[in-house]
Amino acid sequence: GLIRRAGMGGYILKRLVSAIPVLFGITIIVFLIMSMIPGDPATAILGSYATPENVEKLNRDLGLDKPMVQRYFIWLGNMLTGDFGRSFSLNRPVIDEVLERFSATLILAGTSFVLCSILGILAGVISAARQYGFADKAITFVVLIGISVPSFFLGMMMILLFAVNLRWLPVSGMYAIYGGGDLPDLIRHLIMPALALAAVATGVIARLSRSAMLEVLRQDYIRTARVPERRVIMGHALRVAMVSIIPVLGIQAGFVLSGAVYIEIVFQWPGVGRMLVDAILTRDLLLVQGGVVFVAACYVLFNIAVDVAQSLLDPRIKT
Repeated sequence: GLIRRAGMGGYILKRLVSAIPVLFGITIIVFLIMSMIPGDPATAILGSYATPENVEKLNRDLGLDKPMVQRYFIWLGNMLTGDFGRSFSLNRPVIDEVLERFSATLILAGTSFVLCSILGILAGVISAARQYGFADKAITFVVLIGISVPSFFLGMMMILLFAVNLRWLPVSGMYAIYGGGDLPDLIRHLIMPALALAAVATGVIARLSRSAMLEVLRQDYIRTARVPERRVIMGHALRVAMVSIIPVLGIQAGFVLSGAVYIEIVFQWPGVGRMLVDAILTRDLLLVQGGVVFVAACYVLFNIAVDVAQSLLDPRIKT
């Protein structure tokens, strides 16, 4: 046990170290993309006040008059000390705005991820256990529809049906403008965006869970097990299949996190995705760069957690 824990600690440390070049590369890509956007940020910020003197002064204040390489290392050095800069469009520290918005994104993406994981694995298990039966065909049909329909289109159709026509759920936002603000109000606003965001990922997880379960169920030790079928499926086959399913969950977590951008725009959800779109429109470079790097770092850390979980389930994976 002690050796196993020591090996796991070394594995986690190795994965954290290997994530450093990935994050470094992300910072370079994000900085280059934002630097290559056409137009002068200072002119876009100042608007009607963009006189040559004001533009020159703002460029100097923002450090935009320095060479690109120097600007990058100044920005990177500040981030390593926890200073993501200050948003000029919001006049507040970037990290404060990102953390506030990320909490809303985490609620939406986290709920969607839990939904797609539970529904996808459950659908895959039922489909594999009843291969070629009515349940298998029905689930396959629904899954194909879920994979084929884009999340943003599904979200708009849900708004039209459940908010506009039936008036069962609120159209947009995270809380009601007047009143509300409690957990039931949050849940009512969360239902449609969470389901729309989870639809595609649920279909992918269901398909791959079915394949993983079928592969396990065909093994001789499963077919000859002298225990009730439900116990074989849920207690033995699913545990073995989870080794193959967990990496899929990690990939779909990234899909859910990135897909939240579209859903946040459709449902006016006050998360990081909507913040980034607004920041791009206002040319708020530091806010965009800080937001993207923060989200990328969270995704990398989540993938490390997925790898650790997989290694715990499957001792054959070297730690």
